[in-house]
Amino acid sequence: MTVQGVVLYGPPASGKDTVTAALHELDPRFVLLPKLKVGTGRSAGYEFVSAEHLDKLREAGRLIAETRRYGNVYAIDRHAIETRHAAGCVPVAHMGNIPDLRRLIGRIPDAWLRVLLWVPRHITEQRSTERGDPDTAKRLSAWDETLSDLETNTDAGFFHLRIHTDRLSPDAAASEIMNAYDRLHTAGSSPKRSRL
Repeated sequence: MTVQGVVLYGPPASGKDTVTAALHELDPRFVLLPKLKVGTGRSAGYEFVSAEHLDKLREAGRLIAETRRYGNVYAIDRHAIETRHAAGCVPVAHMGNIPDLRRLIGRIPDAWLRVLLWVPRHITEQRSTERGDPDTAKRLSAWDETLSDLETNTDAGFFHLRIHTDRLSPDAAASEIMNAYDRLHTAGSSPKRSRL
């Protein structure tokens, strides 16, 4: 089976950027799939576009998922995935809600390795404060939404891998993800699935 890439799902400050960087360090084939962003705020991991440009991509059928959060619009462009595959890379997508994640993975159940990164609510608050986020309260609301999203939209077998990033180093987390990806990529084998 051809595995399309890796999806990291989790609440704010669960370590998606840090774990992606560790994955890339472990194997340069693993690269962040940047999201398109209409709005303001953090630029790392995003490609800022105008609302008009996003409208054109939507009309062309290129947008796989769109999310509105923190007053911004985030989207995944199908072309960005295809470009990375053509370059021999493994895209690593960051997702903040299960409906968008399901749209990304499509109808093939194991087309993407699905990884749940988790931290307790107080860790999200601590990390957000330490990195100077001006909107920590919104990130805590997003943590609450993530927990509700998990409880409402997933079952025990949805995620291939669950990692508590407050208990495991980024390098160790990257190694676990790499091993799970290799197992999923091997025909006839599937990693153990888990849930929060």
